[in-house]
Amino acid sequence: MSAAIKHYLQFADFTAEEYAYLFARAALIKRKFKAYEKHHSLSDRTLAMVFEKASTRTRVSFEAGMYQLGGSVVNLTSGDSQLGRSEPIEDTARVISRMVDIVMIRTFEQARIDLFAQHSRVPVINGLTNEYHPCQILADLFTYIEHRGPIQGKTVAWIGDGNNMANTWAQAAALLGFTLRVSTPRGYEVDSQLAALNGAPGKGWQSFADPREACAGADLVTTDVWTSMGYEAENEARRQAFADWCVDAAMMAAAKPDALFMHCLPAHRGEEVTAEVIDGPQSVVWDEAENRMHVQKALLEYLLLGRLA
Repeated sequence: MSAAIKHYLQFADFTAEEYAYLFARAALIKRKFKAYEKHHSLSDRTLAMVFEKASTRTRVSFEAGMYQLGGSVVNLTSGDSQLGRSEPIEDTARVISRMVDIVMIRTFEQARIDLFAQHSRVPVINGLTNEYHPCQILADLFTYIEHRGPIQGKTVAWIGDGNNMANTWAQAAALLGFTLRVSTPRGYEVDSQLAALNGAPGKGWQSFADPREACAGADLVTTDVWTSMGYEAENEARRQAFADWCVDAAMMAAAKPDALFMHCLPAHRGEEVTAEVIDGPQSVVWDEAENRMHVQKALLEYLLLGRLA
């Protein structure tokens, strides 16, 4: 009897032990990449990438990563596939998963990727949904570990919108044993149910009205754009509501002296973060961006091959 297909649809899908393996494997894969050593563990495997939302980092990191693993990539968008012509996503899943080995989807509602996975014969990865962004948090955690060591027992400050990134950080905090301090404007709070891990809303994270208070003593300060894709109509209202949630030098000064700054990018300097911070010495955003590729290579391997020695 074949083993059940393992998907990666939200951060809570894996255990702390599995994350420890992924981080170790990503470190090995990155070392080989930097040394120009071939690592073709997925030779003759094919990744299908389905984009219903625009992408730069997700597309480049998955596509380059799969090629570096010796595999190949098929890229689909709503404009050049039947998804854009109202084909049921269940039918798309049934067809695509008969032709490729693994699928990455970047889409809108989490329900769409959940439905796709239910009808897929191969592993499915969440490249971003309105509710979750697990691959980005995977990269952020790996970047923190690279620079500062284990994140267990540390404090992360999330400043800004209670969006898919905040939801995923909350799941990670509960699962990996660190504290998340969230500060959002009123009306843009984290959805406790979406951020829940094992039915325990609020486990591992705390809410603060004052962003500087959230940053106090933090080991990592992180943020995102004020207006995520799909919410552009709210842009001006959000710009006014979030005016006091710009990560600046004062917020970083409230954090620990060796605190890191992260941003999933793209960034709007002068809005959610000042140029002084994102381009300053505590910022690790470029390492963070590159690490998307390395952790995703480890993830692709794990979903297709399981644990490797």
